[in-house]
Amino acid sequence: MANNTMKEIAEVLLDAQSVLIFPHINMDGDAVGSSVALCRQLRKLGKDCWILAEDAMPGNLVFIGQGYFTEDHELIKNADVSVCVDCGAFSRFPARKEKFLEGKKTVCIDHHQTTEEFCDYNYVDPMAAATGELIWTLLKEMGAEADAEIGQAIFAAIATDTGNFQYSNTTKNCHLIMAELYDWGVDTNKASVEIYENERLEKLQITVKALNTLEILGDNISKAAVAHITLADMDACGAEPAETDGVIDKLRSIRGVEYAAFLKEKEPGVIRVSMRAKRRGNVAEIASKYDGGGHIKAAGCTLYMSMEEALAVIKKELEAAAAAL
Repeated sequence: MANNTMKEIAEVLLDAQSVLIFPHINMDGDAVGSSVALCRQLRKLGKDCWILAEDAMPGNLVFIGQGYFTEDHELIKNADVSVCVDCGAFSRFPARKEKFLEGKKTVCIDHHQTTEEFCDYNYVDPMAAATGELIWTLLKEMGAEADAEIGQAIFAAIATDTGNFQYSNTTKNCHLIMAELYDWGVDTNKASVEIYENERLEKLQITVKALNTLEILGDNISKAAVAHITLADMDACGAEPAETDGVIDKLRSIRGVEYAAFLKEKEPGVIRVSMRAKRRGNVAEIASKYDGGGHIKAAGCTLYMSMEEALAVIKKELEAAAAAL
């Protein structure tokens, strides 16, 4: 994909009077943090700007998102610019596709290697650890000055997408941005407590249910871990959809496991699959076979079949991938 420059994208946004921001469905810390940081800066510049969502924000991210999100499609009509953030295909915001296309100009800012070229202006960098890194660069191009609220949002974006700076995508640039955020008044302890130590009991209960389904596949050299959760399990625990997000990382953390997959029933016949690779694997290749995408070490797809059928498909894929390492 041929990127525009950040200067070109900054000029498009600076010339606009109204902007709608579109994060992906099942929002994570990078999607929320990147969107909030951009929205905050545009509002400071006097723009009419909102983040248009189609699902609830995770409870541990509410501390950065209050006052920026809406599900009202009529709040801004025919926006000057529509910006999709941390997503690069209409399948990542399906219920808002038509609204996105109402924008007089469209922009994509993303860091997924499976991003499609579908906007008027694009900046996609798969080497960036998080879209928050790219938004940080864009904000600087727009002349942003020290702002603690923007800083907290950028911290949340980068910290969550790097596994609190533990994943292999963590780079020197991540830490350089973090160092500068201290000058912006960011309270990293407060943000970390909100993100990582603010869980409902129901989250722990649904995690236990998921781990009780754990299966280990493969040999002693390279293994795969698979777990799943059903709608009935979610109802029994009173859990919210976002409260299963940490399960996949627990699977990957098991000694000897190179591949991990977590399957979640979104509705009957619709199974969301999250996959991770620890060091040597490539889960983006698996996800792309089923119209999914993501990164080499973190990707996902949706399977339109029963849980039993989906488990059989994913187990076969992971066993083959693990055996090939």
